[in-house]
Amino acid sequence: MNPGIAQFAVTHPQPTAEFSAPTPAAGFARDSRPWSLRSVAIIALAWLILQIGGLFTPGLLDDVDSIYTEIAREMLVRHDYVTPYINGVRFFDKPPLMYWMAAASMRVFGYHDWAARLPLAMGVLALLLAVYALGIRFFRDVSPAHAPDRGGFYAALALATSIGPYLYTRFYIPDILLALWMTLGVHLLLIALDRVRDQRSALLPCLGFSAVMALNVLTKGLIGLVFPITFVLGYLAITRQLRVLSRLHLATSSLMFLVIAGPWHVLAALRTPSISLPAGQGLPEHGGWAWFYLYNEHIARFLGRRIPHDYGQVPVPLFWVLTALWVMPWTPFLFPAIQSHIRDLRNRKTLGLRHRSEAARSLLLWAAIVLGFFTVSSRQEYYSLPAIPALALMAAGLLARAEAFNDKDSAFARKATLGWTLWFLLPFTTLVALVCGYFAMTAPRPPAGTDIAALLAANPEFYNLSLGHVFDLTTAAMGLFRGPLIVVASGMLIVGVASYLLRRRALPYAANLTLAAAMTVTLLGAHAGLSRFYPILGSKDLALAINHAGLQPQDQIILDGELTSGSSLIFYTRHQIHLINGNVNGLWYGAFWPDSPHIFETEDTLRSLWSGPGRVFLFTYHPAARTRDLASFRNVRTIASAGGKTVLTNR
Repeated sequence: MNPGIAQFAVTHPQPTAEFSAPTPAAGFARDSRPWSLRSVAIIALAWLILQIGGLFTPGLLDDVDSIYTEIAREMLVRHDYVTPYINGVRFFDKPPLMYWMAAASMRVFGYHDWAARLPLAMGVLALLLAVYALGIRFFRDVSPAHAPDRGGFYAALALATSIGPYLYTRFYIPDILLALWMTLGVHLLLIALDRVRDQRSALLPCLGFSAVMALNVLTKGLIGLVFPITFVLGYLAITRQLRVLSRLHLATSSLMFLVIAGPWHVLAALRTPSISLPAGQGLPEHGGWAWFYLYNEHIARFLGRRIPHDYGQVPVPLFWVLTALWVMPWTPFLFPAIQSHIRDLRNRKTLGLRHRSEAARSLLLWAAIVLGFFTVSSRQEYYSLPAIPALALMAAGLLARAEAFNDKDSAFARKATLGWTLWFLLPFTTLVALVCGYFAMTAPRPPAGTDIAALLAANPEFYNLSLGHVFDLTTAAMGLFRGPLIVVASGMLIVGVASYLLRRRALPYAANLTLAAAMTVTLLGAHAGLSRFYPILGSKDLALAINHAGLQPQDQIILDGELTSGSSLIFYTRHQIHLINGNVNGLWYGAFWPDSPHIFETEDTLRSLWSGPGRVFLFTYHPAARTRDLASFRNVRTIASAGGKTVLTNR
């Protein structure tokens, strides 16, 4: 026998008669079809309501949301799918898969914000189904006999209705796709090991794993190699199967990876070779795409030495607290689930049940790799998203076990789910409901037409964080959110009270469905709140006001500041914009290249343009100061104002 197979057999023994999964005679007959059409329909319904229902509002956010979308649009306009450009300037921060996806969708449906968002929503659906399938594999043997898909169903439902995955699919960032590739990669590795154990060829799952890893790299760079390779080596090490590596078709799989991921990297390096770079800015003497993308964007970012340092850094304790928050309202079940998985690994009887030990090892290792990596490296609030499927699967396994059959493990699961609902979920959701209800009832009602910016307190020190503007909210501003606050308060009450009462009456399936349904309502309320907060976060209405003013190709749109302060203007006006003192951060490095357009203005050139024969639209956060300065050169007229931003024109 091949030594790798022999080692696998030793570390993954077949269940004995004493410790095997329950037999039909014992009352645990298993459906030959593990998946359920009803479960898939409920998952799809939650996805339709939350993801497709949120495609059309609000508009694109300034910063990465509109920047990535505009890059995709410019790819279509330029017919260049290798070198990303934003506002005509080369942009090297990220690999191209997200751009390609949005570009393909807009090619089919047109240049609409919802069309650009559609691929991300489809990625979420793929993630939910992938988690559903993996959950069936892990928890079929501990789920109710009449519903062997319960573990997968609850995992997908938890992922669909958790705070983090929903919040960080409201704008176009790649991290939820990393969760998809990680989920598929874990499942494909386990399938490959099944085939090795059964002395069958593992070629197809290995090729699939390599393809998924290549897509991972094309989504967010070298992290797409780090996580899956670390998981493979870690899993094989803790299961004492490192010798099986020789049966995993490494050469063929590597070739598959290179065929998919290699061409773009080679072409990107060739089309943006090294050029001389200015001294005194911390840059090398020569640099091109390779220096910025491979070193600066990966190694230097990991070490916290990226140039420029244009991103926030979340403290480690806060990162872990937010990770737990992103899984809410399913977090309470995660703590006893982790305890249960650790007990499974310590229990020699459980180790004889392959899928239970496999689930414990896989999920704990998966979460530890992602969360451990970002604990020691640079991190933002949402960098834990690739670990969220593992956490959702752990919680779902406990919920499935709680309604399975009357043994010691299911009794522990039922007691734990009821206890954690009573002592954690119920107080937490009640507190949130009370706070939201209080502000909904007591916040002053602002006059009609009030600009939300007038009710906020600016805290720019937090703006490098994705949720930084949350700290701007004041009691006065809460009056604009009365409706969403009432919806969130109602949803939170149902999440806690109703799910606890149903669980207490031994109706766990109804409790979990109620929890998911109430959370869906809560998230819809949060989305309504986001739409009301949009004037602060995006500039679609101001861009449309410029269009309605009769924007012509020869007109100038000038942004008073850096690109991220009004980047959605480019997408909605289809017009290249100029920037005052804006040669920083995202555009800074690409502007060194000779093909960079003349888009960077100074105070003097602004005044010259304002007094010249052409029409100028100035997008500014400081309308009073700009009006005083420019009025002596030509008339200043206000086109529109929203979210503390104003568009002025000289005509």
